[in-house]
Amino acid sequence: MDNLFNRKYIIQGLFIVVALILLGQLFYIQVASDRYFLSANSNVLRKKYTFPARGVIVDRNNNVLVQNEPVYDLMVTPNLVKPFDTAALCRIIGIDMKGFYKRFNKARNQSRYQRSVFEKQLSVQTYAALQERLSRFVGFETQNRTVRHYPDSVAGQFFGYVKEVSEKDIEKSNGYFRPGDYIGKAGVERQYNDVLQGERGVENTIYNARNVPQGSYLNGKFDTLAISGETLVSSLDIRLQKLGEQLMHNKVGSIVAIEPSTGEVLAFVSSPTYDPNLLVGRQQGNNYMDIFGSPNRPLTVRPLSGYYSPGSSFKPLDDLIALQEGVIDPNTTFNCPGGYWAGNHLVRCEHVDGNISLRKGLARSCNTYACYVYQKLMTQGKYKSKIAAYDDWQAKVRKFGIGSRLDLDMPFERPGRLFTSEEYTKRFGKYWGYTTTISLAIGQGEMSATPLQMANIMAIIANRGYYIKPHLIKGIGDKKDVKKEYLVKNSVGIDYNHFDPVIDGMQDAVNAPYGTARDSALPDIIMCGKTGTVQNPHGKNHSVFIGFAPRDNPKIAIAVIVENAGFGSAYAAPIASYLTETYLKGKISGNRVDRAEWMKKQVVLPEVPKPKVPFLLKDTATKTAAPGQTPAGSTTLPVVPRPGLTPVKPETPVKKTIENKKLQITR
Repeated sequence: MDNLFNRKYIIQGLFIVVALILLGQLFYIQVASDRYFLSANSNVLRKKYTFPARGVIVDRNNNVLVQNEPVYDLMVTPNLVKPFDTAALCRIIGIDMKGFYKRFNKARNQSRYQRSVFEKQLSVQTYAALQERLSRFVGFETQNRTVRHYPDSVAGQFFGYVKEVSEKDIEKSNGYFRPGDYIGKAGVERQYNDVLQGERGVENTIYNARNVPQGSYLNGKFDTLAISGETLVSSLDIRLQKLGEQLMHNKVGSIVAIEPSTGEVLAFVSSPTYDPNLLVGRQQGNNYMDIFGSPNRPLTVRPLSGYYSPGSSFKPLDDLIALQEGVIDPNTTFNCPGGYWAGNHLVRCEHVDGNISLRKGLARSCNTYACYVYQKLMTQGKYKSKIAAYDDWQAKVRKFGIGSRLDLDMPFERPGRLFTSEEYTKRFGKYWGYTTTISLAIGQGEMSATPLQMANIMAIIANRGYYIKPHLIKGIGDKKDVKKEYLVKNSVGIDYNHFDPVIDGMQDAVNAPYGTARDSALPDIIMCGKTGTVQNPHGKNHSVFIGFAPRDNPKIAIAVIVENAGFGSAYAAPIASYLTETYLKGKISGNRVDRAEWMKKQVVLPEVPKPKVPFLLKDTATKTAAPGQTPAGSTTLPVVPRPGLTPVKPETPVKKTIENKKLQITR
């Protein structure tokens, strides 16, 4: 009996212990912890995300370049929608019934119970009209958002654009981005997206069994506020940017201006350009395709990706290397009879200069002088082979930035092009030497540079031997933090004392009576520069000018390329002078105002290629038509041959070639 009595109490004790454990667990679940409540948030707790405003972008003088405007997304939770007047909703937001069902079915397929975007970016006016009747459309609600606005409607390629994230973007973000988020896709908006986008906020709201909101969960304990993106202080001078785009209107090319002492980019012009506001809002997709299909590729960022032979604007760089190597001095003279014979071909000069030295050789842009300098560099006795000579030379050229990226704070920068000795050997075999590559002496041949690289070369010469890495953003956030790499001086390995003789020649190119850019001289400012006329195999030559001003304590270095515009002195040099004077003096002076206005109106565009006709048809069975009538079979459209018609191929076009003995490169 005692054993049975003991067992009774043991069993009762076990039941009591189990009951206490269960009661404790229930107390923990329902009172002490909200973990299990939160795990059921899809049923009673909903998260509503609030989107931050992207960071504002200002110019170097704190003028607002990019700001935000409010818009509203119309959201839908399909399972909550009850019968309503769909036509009324369609009228308010500006869609048809077909569009309504397309959007609703997409939202339902995505999730019946989670809200998703029904219509993006409604305007303030549409939102106001919708709010008055929103209670009639059960299951629909609005979500605040902002979109970009560019007050000056310029610098489209600089800013880039913002677009809704793709599935690939969501995957790469490790779950941070969600459908409906936006991300910078090009330009500065892409490069600095992490600091511009800010941080999303979230509001946790409790809903009862009838899907009626009951208020914020735990008085907002788990809510977070959206944090706006950081302000970016760009290096652009918006006044200079506007003038540059006006001067390049109806022209193809680029302008890059740099402050030599800091590496800050003052102007970043790519022409043709586009209004960045076109890539904002509900018509963004259609506008993008229109811009994409426009002639002369407005979406191409020419300052970074345009490849141009530097032409004669390369000559100061080669002269600096020659002075450093000691193969010439400022008084070394060469005879210019109107050209330079390199093996069996002639590099022509625009004029006969006779005996000419460094200063006048640069001012007159003498091709003969440049070729002799290159010959001296390639035939130094210290080299054991022609390959060693070329390798050493091209390594020195690369220090100036040609053939490698400058790592501007923009995506998709290209490195330019400069052949290595291996590439020459692959093309010509082992039988090549300086006469094979002589066109490099005048910035042609297997050499190309971006406008950014050309402007940076001018910054190097202006600084007498170094450059600060070019950049477009000079400060981030309220503290205006500057990246450390933008404070480092990068030397090109040329002694300080070698720069003045070269700068003398560049000064005379603009200011001396015999200079190639004498018509672009500035009143009261000594501008130094170099014109270039770059051969273009696809049409008229390109007009190039690079320069800096003033000579002492330079404030601006600039490169201008106008495609198909001929001599460097015709278009590129005047455009550079108007921008330089505006930056240094605040305005264009005297009668130069009228000349600048004339330049803005000039149209210099490449010819549109004519469509090719595959066959011309000749009717061999008909007689000559009467006057005023079209002869049978005279059509130039391709048709199916029939009896009496013989297909005749057009004449084979004559391939344009340059005779070895008549290679002409102009200044």
